[in-house]
Amino acid sequence: MTQRAAYNHPHEPVRHSYPVIIPDAGIVTAMGLLLKTMPYVIIRFAVLILATIVTVVWFSITFGGAGFLGDQIHPWVGWGWLLTGCGVYGWVWNVFVRYALYLIKCGHIAVLTELITSGKIDDRGEGMFVYGKRVVTERYGQVNVLFALDILVDGVVRSFNRTLEWISSIIPIPGLQLLTNLVTTVLHAATTYLDETIFSYNLARGEDNPWRGGKDGIIYYCQNNKEILKTAGWCVLFDYLLTAVAWLAMLAPAALFTYVMPLVGGWTFLVAGLFAINFRQAFLKPLFLIMIMSKFHLSIRGQAINEEWDAKLSSLTPKFGKIKEKISCYLPGRSQATTSL
Repeated sequence: MTQRAAYNHPHEPVRHSYPVIIPDAGIVTAMGLLLKTMPYVIIRFAVLILATIVTVVWFSITFGGAGFLGDQIHPWVGWGWLLTGCGVYGWVWNVFVRYALYLIKCGHIAVLTELITSGKIDDRGEGMFVYGKRVVTERYGQVNVLFALDILVDGVVRSFNRTLEWISSIIPIPGLQLLTNLVTTVLHAATTYLDETIFSYNLARGEDNPWRGGKDGIIYYCQNNKEILKTAGWCVLFDYLLTAVAWLAMLAPAALFTYVMPLVGGWTFLVAGLFAINFRQAFLKPLFLIMIMSKFHLSIRGQAINEEWDAKLSSLTPKFGKIKEKISCYLPGRSQATTSL
């Protein structure tokens, strides 16, 4: 923490001085970083697969039971079974599965940030998971703030992206407005990686106030939007293609699963789709996140912040003003996940 704090210059034109040792933000470099952190990918995939299997079984029992009880006893009993099952499932997902995946993601980002900025993990012989857990624990307040920051960052970035005129230049053939709109939509979807990238930025520069780092991170994104969004566009294109390939590859294991579980017989294509989504969440999304993170860190290296963007973004959306308001309210070391938006 102390060493990283030396990289943090919140009142200087260049807000940070952390090193970046990766050569580029290409898919080959990203694959190398993903392979180095494969234990995180595997455990995330295992959690997702387990959750999917439980979901399929739950779906069969909940909806099948509701139909059976509604026919055999009374329709209201069936509805009661269905609503109870949905409520329990939603509670378990939000309290355990979603939060577990969130903490795994934060630990993974911490490890990736170390690799991007130093080329090695200062795990003190603890191991990758213990290191990630230590970083997340030390910055528990910031980790919780990421929940709230995500919503505001997404709102600010979407508002900013709507002002971009250069996107139409991506489509060289005039008159293809529909295709231009499609490209715009795809690039907007890719900005969902930005909140994780800002968390990585806060870790890299040793920022102890995530709201201040979030504000600076958004401004840096605006200053470098063209290069970052070009990378994001490639990520989304590969995302669609590789997810389709994953769905085809998952048909065989899905067929075996539906054969073993007669309650879901005939759902092979649906189950294959669920397995493919899990593959995307565990393998592809981290890969594309690494590409966006790498492009961001490389683009802002040694770059002074443009203070004019502060006023522009404040006038563009009130959500940027809310981020600025929370800078002075944040108390380091305390959980502030319930801070109102």
